[in-house]
This record gives sequence, structure tokens and C-alpha cells, in this order.
Amino acid sequence: MPGLSRTPEVTELRSFCAAADLGSIGRAAIRLNVSQPALSKRLQALEQLAGVALLERSPRGVTLTPAGRHLYAEARRLIEQAEIVEGLMAGLGRTSGPLRIAASHSASEAIVTDALQSRDDNRSVELLTANSHVVRALVGEGRVELGVVAGRPGATPNPGVRQLRLADDWVVCAVPRGHVWAQRRRITQAEFLRTPMVVRDPGSNARWTVEAVLSRLDLRAAQPLMECPTPSSARQEALTRNAPLLLSRHLLLSEFFVEIEVERLEFPRSYELVLPAVGEPSGRAKALIRQLEATVAGW
Repeated sequence: MPGLSRTPEVTELRSFCAAADLGSIGRAAIRLNVSQPALSKRLQALEQLAGVALLERSPRGVTLTPAGRHLYAEARRLIEQAEIVEGLMAGLGRTSGPLRIAASHSASEAIVTDALQSRDDNRSVELLTANSHVVRALVGEGRVELGVVAGRPGATPNPGVRQLRLADDWVVCAVPRGHVWAQRRRITQAEFLRTPMVVRDPGSNARWTVEAVLSRLDLRAAQPLMECPTPSSARQEALTRNAPLLLSRHLLLSEFFVEIEVERLEFPRSYELVLPAVGEPSGRAKALIRQLEATVAGW
């Protein structure tokens, strides 16, 4: 790699993305099961290699710098591919190994992380995070036992999986509390359509849900202000730019964002369990499903 003394390590990139996703080095250390000093050392090594700060640190946590935002999207793609390779090498069919599950980015943030933290079972669980279509493929190919994704009605079904509704959800318009819309709480359809917003990437279910509704109504939205690969990066961009964003209602942070009602527009969807097309889940998978159901029951 010209200009670099070495190639970045996957563990460094994974640490960087986890810190950006969670907005906190401490929470990222917990997710990755490493100490906070060790994680900080990885991040410092990556920044030294890049020759520029990738994360802006403050008492409230960490956010991506402009250079960090540029790196994040490509690092996330690389990590997803690395996780698939790691899964193949780990021998996923071994019942004595950890329970392996996969979740879309929004499902992971909204449901799965909380469910894993609340479970009584101390047996190991490995979580892969990827776009919904990758999660379905992982389940269909037997690489993971269970998936959790946002549903996509009308999409071409994957014959290797079956999907069961887990919880209702809505993609909503929201703004930072300092935005002019925050006091109004409601905008016209015309205002919504002409305003550039922070949105998810084109492959995300949230983006597909909004575009499918607009297309059905023969409406067209303004070009996005920013496309983001994960819900957390979308929130960060919206806060940085003091701009509206489109995101799952269950992923809004109420201390920072206000949901805005849009005249005559709603974007409903659901979160769904993804299971192999044939066969019954294992006992430990069923136990996790019960925990996931308990988590959404508390919404």
C-alpha cells in the first residue's frame, strides 16, 4: 500500500468502526470484549498509520472527523467481508461452538444488542453485523443459525430462509433539537420532499422503505444531503450538520432528536427473524428468540 508503512489490521479497523458506531470508546471496548486501554491503543496505532485524526474525542464520547468519515464506509465493507471469511473458517456447523447469529445494522442497534446483554444464558454468542441481504444469505447458507433484519415487502424472496415478524417499526423523519422544525413537530409533504436529508445507504432497508412508499405515490424526494452506512453514522451526520434525517423510530436518541410528523406520509416496516427454510431452531437459538421477543415487548 503506497505511502503506508504497513497494511491496517482488521482488528484496528473493527475497533475504529465499533467506536464510531457506539460513539464511545468504553462501550466499544465492552462490545469487542477488550479493555479500554487496549482499544485506545489500537485506535492510536491506526491514527498514527493514517497520519491524521480519525475520531474527535470529547467528554460526551467520540465522533468521526472528516477523514474518519471518508475511511469509515470502506472499512465497514472490509469488516463485513472479513466476518464472512472468519465464519467459514470457524466451522459453523459445530454444535459445541458458540451460537452464531447475524443482524442488520438497524436490528443490531435496536434489538439484538439489548437482548444479548439481558440474557441469563452465559453460553457464548457470536454476532455478525451486515446489510439485510447478507444476513439472509448467511442464514440460507447455514453459516449462522439465526438472523434479525428489517423486513422488505415485495423483495425477491430468498428460498433458503423463512422470515417471521418480530416487531413493528417505522422509518421516520427526525431533527436535532436545535433545528427549526423541532418546535413545530409537523411539516407539510412539500417541505419534506424539497428538503435534502441525511439518509442511509442505497442498499439499506430504511432507504428502500422510504423510496418504495414515495414511488407508489408517484412522489420524488430531494437528493440526499448525506448517505450513511449505519444508523449511528447517520445520527452523527445529522447532529453535525443540524439536518433532518430518516431513520427507524426505535433508533432515535430522544435526548438529541425530535420526531417530525409529515403530512400524509408514513413509512411503516417491521423487524423480522430469519430462520433456515427447513428444520427447527436449536434449543439455544429458541432461547435467544424468546429473549428477542421479550426485548421488543418492552418497547
